[in-house]
Amino acid sequence: MENRLQQKFLENQLVDIVGREFVLTDKSETLFYAIDVMWIPRMYIDRGIEPPLPDFVVLPGSALEISEIVKLANQYRVPVVPWGGGSGSQGGIMPVYGGITMDLKRLNSIIRIDPESQTVIVEAGINHYELECALNARGYSLPHIPASIHSATLGGSIACRGSGVISTKYGKIEDMVLQVEVVLPNGDIIETLPVPNHASGPGILQLFVGAEGSFGIITKARLRLEKCPAERRFYAYLFKDMHMGFEMGKRLMLDRINPAVIRLYDEPETIKQIKKLLGNDIANGCYVVIGLDGEKDAIDLAEKKLFAICDSWGGSTLTTEHAWNWWNKRYNFYYPKHALDLPAMFGTMDTICTFENMENLYATKKRVLEEEYREWDLEYIAHMSHWYPWGVMLYDRFVVPNPPRDPDEALALHNKIWNTAVKTSIECGGVINEHHGVGLKLARFMRKQYGPAFEVIEGLKESLDPNNILNPGKMGFGPAHR
Repeated sequence: MENRLQQKFLENQLVDIVGREFVLTDKSETLFYAIDVMWIPRMYIDRGIEPPLPDFVVLPGSALEISEIVKLANQYRVPVVPWGGGSGSQGGIMPVYGGITMDLKRLNSIIRIDPESQTVIVEAGINHYELECALNARGYSLPHIPASIHSATLGGSIACRGSGVISTKYGKIEDMVLQVEVVLPNGDIIETLPVPNHASGPGILQLFVGAEGSFGIITKARLRLEKCPAERRFYAYLFKDMHMGFEMGKRLMLDRINPAVIRLYDEPETIKQIKKLLGNDIANGCYVVIGLDGEKDAIDLAEKKLFAICDSWGGSTLTTEHAWNWWNKRYNFYYPKHALDLPAMFGTMDTICTFENMENLYATKKRVLEEEYREWDLEYIAHMSHWYPWGVMLYDRFVVPNPPRDPDEALALHNKIWNTAVKTSIECGGVINEHHGVGLKLARFMRKQYGPAFEVIEGLKESLDPNNILNPGKMGFGPAHR
């Protein structure tokens, strides 16, 4: 905020709402809230450049306190950026216009586990790992298991339509949410209907799921649970190329074998990631891990069909250890030393399309990116995961080992690569993102993705948030009103 007197008045009012200890203004504290896993702010820090900082970090303890803060922000025309665990990769929590960053992690209570409906009501700031441990102790699971489980919050996953490693069977977080409590941009607190499936109009639940805090701040949710599976089995195969592995995975889905996991890695990622993680004794090729879970009799039947399909597409069986190692180390991919990191430039470009378009999308993006950015030694690696009955997500990444040191040149190269990647994805029938969200990184592509239909989304934003205080500059919406 430019007006120091106004800033002090606002700070005093925020302290009145949540208490002095829950309003942070020191740069050593606010700097933490300026970055997520997106490459650009991390590059800025590495180059000695201060990224945009929030004027205040506020940690409310209830939906009522959030409501009061949002009403106050409207009076001052100050942006409010909801913050979960800071584990996103799209710059969705970057305070590009300053204002208030609202850390929701004090809203971390499990309100009720209902064994009759097999549901849970829980506050949105709870950490996913802590929630899962509490549910497991009761014999249940929320089968949203992201690699970032130790840092991500429930609200962040809902806001970005997150996927977990067993989404192929159980669906994404949006498929598990039955109801949400939301603080609207004007401060009103609402609840959606108790169930998502009804004929009482179009339903508004999914209006807030995936909106990344632009339409309202999710404070509480009711979600469906699963019983912890009686048994899990994992199988690992090596295929000679992506085509054979893709056809195998497609057949598992179209024949409704119902696997919990199918992860098909192309040869470059098998060499670069899988062999380092699971052991160099794996031969070169395309590694795939498949998981089944449930009751023993059901797994026995599915297993026979799985074996026949994998054999028919030329899969070479790897050891059980090679399969279970992937499951046991499934969180390692998110953390050093296995995660991509500086000094390289990198980006995860996950996209999704129907089966008919996927092989062309993968081959075209690999060819276009590696040819166009050959002078930068760009490497393209990918795996196919989060399979659907009609298609699959391509979790593809680019790596530039020696990007420019000049931050402006680095930013220009980064954005140019993304422009090429997203343009190619859309031309090949893909949707720009499957589960990481839009945030700041992909905001400029929303109009191209949606075409005239974006006016519907934009109209909702203008109606709900006329002062544009909630997470401005993200999701393709305009800047904050200053």
